[in-house]
Amino acid sequence: MLCAYLVAAQPARAWGFFSHRLINRLAVYTLPREMIGFYKANIDYLTDNATRPDSRRTVVPGEAPRHFLDVDVYGDSAVYKLPRSYADAVALLGEDSLLRHGIVPWQVVRMKGQLTEAFRAHETDRILHLSADLGHYIADACVPLHATHNYNGQLTNQRGIHALWESRLPELLSSGYDFFTGPAPYLDRPTDVIWAAVGRSAAATDSVLRFERELTLKFPEDRKYGFEQRGNLTVRAYSRDFAREYHQRLNGQVERQMRLALRLVGAFWYTAWVDAGQPDLDKLPRSPSRREQERLALEAKQTAEPTTKAPVPGHEE
Repeated sequence: MLCAYLVAAQPARAWGFFSHRLINRLAVYTLPREMIGFYKANIDYLTDNATRPDSRRTVVPGEAPRHFLDVDVYGDSAVYKLPRSYADAVALLGEDSLLRHGIVPWQVVRMKGQLTEAFRAHETDRILHLSADLGHYIADACVPLHATHNYNGQLTNQRGIHALWESRLPELLSSGYDFFTGPAPYLDRPTDVIWAAVGRSAAATDSVLRFERELTLKFPEDRKYGFEQRGNLTVRAYSRDFAREYHQRLNGQVERQMRLALRLVGAFWYTAWVDAGQPDLDKLPRSPSRREQERLALEAKQTAEPTTKAPVPGHEE
């Protein structure tokens, strides 16, 4: 039987497959009546394509930095001092540095503008694929370990913590979360909102790392990890006991961050629509075009079997 070591080998990707899909799906239900018909008709598209940006990370140049921001490499209070304009950030820090340490808040703002233009142009395909991708990046901004250079505990002998926080905990325990967040609000200052989300994530990194470190002292190796069946693989994973106690010490942090993510995803979709003049979405086609479906199929093939891999700056684990 094949055996894999899930904890050590899993790439550091925010929220994981399960959570990204859930966040995009639930965000649809925060939308107003004028939007929800169109978005519900395409809810499977938005769900299924929620993880597409992760699939592109190693094959599309420039994709990887869009998922994170290493706040701590820029010094104290960096989240408040970094330029909100990407052009200003490039002038101050240089694009090489930005791409090395992540650009997620600038990416979210850029894509919000693109989504607004897609609404104005009544382009169903662009509305859908921009909404799906934007939801992914917003959710990434809400993951504490996507706001630090020590993104997988690699600097503190805690490798695997990224998968523990983002994937193992939600997959085991999110069935008990309260995901009712109310209607999506309009964002008067969306740039400030996404930067505040990154700041909140950065502020949480200390507890994420510290609680795992303290708990590891309590659990011997054979109780911290176990083996589980995943399809045809037997995988090494954090034990359920360790995961549950870590979750308890975090005191609802994962649930709070998931709630924030889905609320912000809905809010950014809604804000883009309002800023576009609230176009009548009921007049748009209710499904992606054949051309869009062919594009997705081609992208899926290219990312599943890449002939060459693009350099991935930062967060390579």
